[in-house]
Amino acid sequence: MKTSITSNLRPLLRDFYPFLIAIAVLWAVPRNAHAQLLGTPPSNPYKPQAPDNQLQQLLNQIDQNQLQATVQKLINFGTRHTASSQTDPVRGIGAATAWVFQQLQTYAAASGGRMTVQEQTFVQPVGRNIPVPTTITNVIATLNGSVSSNRAYVILAHIDDRVFDVLNFTSDSPGADADASGVAVVMELARVMANLQPNATIVFSLVAGEEQGLYGSTFEADQLAAAGVDVEGMLNVDTVGSSTAQDGTKDAHEIRLFTEGVPTAATANTIAQMQVIGNENDSSSRELGRFAKSVAENEATDMTIWLINRRDRYEFAGDQIAFQRQGFPAARFTEPNENFNHEHVDVQVINGVQFGDLESFLGFAFLARVARVNAATIWSLAQGPGTPKNVALSLGFPPSNSTNLSWDQGSDPSLAGYEVVWRETDDSDWTHVIPVGNVTSVSFPFFPKDNFLIGVRAVEVNGHHSPVAYPTFVP
Repeated sequence: MKTSITSNLRPLLRDFYPFLIAIAVLWAVPRNAHAQLLGTPPSNPYKPQAPDNQLQQLLNQIDQNQLQATVQKLINFGTRHTASSQTDPVRGIGAATAWVFQQLQTYAAASGGRMTVQEQTFVQPVGRNIPVPTTITNVIATLNGSVSSNRAYVILAHIDDRVFDVLNFTSDSPGADADASGVAVVMELARVMANLQPNATIVFSLVAGEEQGLYGSTFEADQLAAAGVDVEGMLNVDTVGSSTAQDGTKDAHEIRLFTEGVPTAATANTIAQMQVIGNENDSSSRELGRFAKSVAENEATDMTIWLINRRDRYEFAGDQIAFQRQGFPAARFTEPNENFNHEHVDVQVINGVQFGDLESFLGFAFLARVARVNAATIWSLAQGPGTPKNVALSLGFPPSNSTNLSWDQGSDPSLAGYEVVWRETDDSDWTHVIPVGNVTSVSFPFFPKDNFLIGVRAVEVNGHHSPVAYPTFVP
């Protein structure tokens, strides 16, 4: 009698059928779903925060033509070198600073007294790239929070520019991209937000002395720290006007966001703790970056945010570092593809190649999208609750698989409660959320903390959330 291979295999398949089904089920389980089998608490998926109607309206007001006009005006000052003329009415850093101050005052006039504008002037002593004592002036517009005025978020760009020789303050230096583009973004956000009432304070800062050594931003950050201002986030908007790479390729719907891992202000004890618990990827700067991605990467901005796990680019240091030195969460937005033929160089043609930081190399539709990303981020920060403070994970003794968290009660009137977020250690962003209510501590009898990264964020009644706070551990 003739038998087939199938008939011979049929009894074998029948015996192993349950085993094969089990393998198929496990293969189909999403990567993170197995965590539930390990005893993690019931959780919801971590989702981005969609823009509400107020934010949508704000983003619709951002004007590409206004951004271009600001860049053109700044270029027309010839040079904005920190050491250029302070008194010439049409050329140099003094004239540029005076114009920025005047424009911000115009915006503030529509705020009903909520926005104030000041010139923050100091004399920088002789130092690196400062051969003689030099007067430096920052222009700062402050939109005071209606609920939590001492909680502040800073968005900053630098007015000054340079050519190849950092001490050359006489040659023309258009500085269209570095950093007239960033100044235009900050000023446009001040314009469209001036007549609004954020819950927390937003500080629009235009500083000088960046190209010589972050002098203006350092002075501002030091002043904020000395005044005890609770700066819970700072965005540096620097070189954001072009999406075209040096090889001509374009990436017109993406912006880089640089965030530091090991904090600049970390003490030896902080670093030792990071080595023990493995949270080098969960600094306040990294959490600020994840927050930006969750609120500003959507259809309303038409952009994606490329999170770069690095404090800044190789051999560069931006104004965010001045704030990181004070322990403030800070990050830097920069275009996806820098062309170094157009940055910090003299305007000239070499072998048929145009060098210089010229307006013709910018894309203003791209710049408008960058402005929307920054607007969505800074407004969502200001409208949401503050980041939880003094979040701690208690280890207890003897060792166990429990997870015990505690934090300070927030003071935001619209605070609805808190959420515990978690992810696996090799995930780049949070994946799960556990609502725990308006409490200041929570215990999970079986939640193996060694296997996961765990944080806490605040949520207000309208669903706006704060950046995540990663806990320190206590014995």
